[in-house]
Amino acid sequence: MTTAPPSLARRFLPLALAALAALSACTQAHGAAPASPAPTIQDSRRYEKPSDAELRRTLSPLAYEVTQQGATEPAFRNPLWNHHEEGLYVDVVSGEPLFSSRDKFDSGTGWPSFTRPVDGARVVEKKDTTQGMERVEVRSKAAGSHLGHVFGDGPGPTKLRYCINSAALRFVSVNDLAKEGYGAWLPLFGRPAPAAAAKRPDASPFTETALLAGGCFWGMEDLLRKIPGVVRTEVGYTGGSSAFAKPTYRDVSSGKTGHAEAVRVVFDPTRLTYETLLEQWFFRMHDPTTLNRQGNDVGTQYRSAIFYLSDAQKRVAEAVKARVDASRKWPRPVVTQVVPATAFTPAEDYHQDYLVKNPGGYTCHYLRD
Repeated sequence: MTTAPPSLARRFLPLALAALAALSACTQAHGAAPASPAPTIQDSRRYEKPSDAELRRTLSPLAYEVTQQGATEPAFRNPLWNHHEEGLYVDVVSGEPLFSSRDKFDSGTGWPSFTRPVDGARVVEKKDTTQGMERVEVRSKAAGSHLGHVFGDGPGPTKLRYCINSAALRFVSVNDLAKEGYGAWLPLFGRPAPAAAAKRPDASPFTETALLAGGCFWGMEDLLRKIPGVVRTEVGYTGGSSAFAKPTYRDVSSGKTGHAEAVRVVFDPTRLTYETLLEQWFFRMHDPTTLNRQGNDVGTQYRSAIFYLSDAQKRVAEAVKARVDASRKWPRPVVTQVVPATAFTPAEDYHQDYLVKNPGGYTCHYLRD
């Protein structure tokens, strides 16, 4: 065995040390704050895995490959590896909360890294002997989604590094937690949980609400209430003049109030997304190209409209409307309004579940292909 001359050793030693430091950066934490006990969160919301057909339709190809087939996304070429906004990272499949920004750190590996799950009971760890090595795989508890792996080279005090694929996660900003049904997790970020959430069903952290109009609300409600994931429905009047604070059916049918016959839909967003509700149901159960008319019903009260309750709903509604219009499935342009929600007045009791009470009653609604 020979040794390099001292001059060569002096030349290559700094390069070797630099390479070693770069390699260490891929497994060591940078600037991570010590983990502290998280508040106990009482989240009784049910998180379930949709059918494979639904996942293939709603997930991106990469998200499907990662969560359902155990693939790994490219390092540094994913949206969350260098993401620093405050909020929750939830399972892209079921919506189950998995990790918090409070436990995220820069590992230098090119993937999102966390010192711990937001709740240890929400992840499952199992031995993984693929790729010719022994690792510990991490999966979500509710949906069994493949998330990534956990290593023992993280910062103190846990010394763990949960190396997670961005494609397996959806980020929910702390400012949107209550709006998206995660209000119970606000204490994790030093904010009080919404006191009214448990008392107001429509503001429950376990549901989301949509306000939809598409002609006579009898037929609309009859189809909407049967959709998997819909919790309850209620017909009523919205979108009209504030001069009619509590309009009656007679007021609205006169066409002078500006109100539309609408359906308030309360649904479970872990089973039915707002986007799916609009694209796969709402735009198929009525003709969105007829202005102020559905079938034989004519008047502004029978217009097609989506009354959004948040900026997120607005963005989704506008995007879905544009896709439906561009699909050319309808012979004329889509005229559906996408407007802010106003006060909703429940209709008289005899209108509620009308076609349940009156089988064979009038309707012009059906699901188109």
